[in-house]
Amino acid sequence: MSAPPLEIDVALARVLEACTPLATESVPTAQADGRYLAAAATAAIDLPPFTNSAMDGFAVRAGDTPGTFAIAGESAAGRPWGRPMARGEAITISTGAELPEGADAVVPIERVGLDGEPGTVSVPEVAHDANVRHRGSDVRAGEPLCSAGVRLGPAHLAALISAGHPRVAVTRRPRVVVLTTGDELRAPGSELAAGQIYDSNGPMLAAILTRAGAEVTRVSAAADTPEAHREAFSAALDHDVVISTGGVSVGPHDLVRGIGAELGVREIFWRVKMRPGKPLLFGARDTTLVFGLPGNPVSTLVCCELFVVPALAALQGAHEPRPRFSAAPLAVAVARNPDRDDLIRVRRDATGALAPARGQSSHQISITALSDGLARIPAGEGELVAGTEVAYLPLG
Repeated sequence: MSAPPLEIDVALARVLEACTPLATESVPTAQADGRYLAAAATAAIDLPPFTNSAMDGFAVRAGDTPGTFAIAGESAAGRPWGRPMARGEAITISTGAELPEGADAVVPIERVGLDGEPGTVSVPEVAHDANVRHRGSDVRAGEPLCSAGVRLGPAHLAALISAGHPRVAVTRRPRVVVLTTGDELRAPGSELAAGQIYDSNGPMLAAILTRAGAEVTRVSAAADTPEAHREAFSAALDHDVVISTGGVSVGPHDLVRGIGAELGVREIFWRVKMRPGKPLLFGARDTTLVFGLPGNPVSTLVCCELFVVPALAALQGAHEPRPRFSAAPLAVAVARNPDRDDLIRVRRDATGALAPARGQSSHQISITALSDGLARIPAGEGELVAGTEVAYLPLG
């Protein structure tokens, strides 16, 4: 007799317990967008590395203002002024240019007067440190810059490169194989005979998993025979993660559990108390994780977002791999399922409230394409009234 279905949070915990971060590798920082930082990074240099001007204008001694000053030359970005500034001098300066020694303020060009004697500038009173960016005012060498487990984005890359890191240590991308099953599946663009459908789960999963940082391999759909399943799974199990769709329920053509067991896959759980996506299979063979997702496209999508994407994040060392649900109110009353949580497709209105999509069957992928995300409706009796806050997960 099979174990009863698990609660969503219990099932997710078991998935994450099975995930060990992959090996690390060094990559050019400029190519690390979307990668997970393997070790905390500290600044290698002061940032900014020299005291510089925040404005186009004139570098002066604040204590000498107001007054008229001789324009002694220019400090330009990349071509700093080469000597200490003498009293009575003002130096033309560009944004980002090094502040000359002796200067302690910059007056913007629009605040000065240039209609006096040639080669002079009239400067109003200016405060000490006005429009000055001091060395190390962003971060000092040795101070924390980025924590381990953060997924690097454009701002992280700019900070790391600016603070002296041309390369970074990141976790290796998971190698994932996507295997769809079913005699009825045909490649996009093929002619469909009676009873056949296009294989949309494979491309959908590949897109989600690529965005999640995986290196994805697609294989041709496996026919509903033990031989075809055995051949496909045998070849797939040398990857970090195997993801199949279909064949995980209790029908005569649902072969994934049996073939997996035959090939040494240890079943960690089968079935989760949720709709859609109840017949989810999760197991492992050695270090390879195996997900058997239901075949209906919405079930496939929901299971992937709730369990597979977090697993990929954990394999890459994410410090918080769980799905990023937030709280949002329901726009209308929603009935509850007494036996399991519902993941319903919703759109957010102008106020941020969640309105259920017009159809919630697990085959209605076109409705999912028009939805903004998923709302988790907890199991229970009766209904949740409009205005009740529920967990919300954006899609796309």
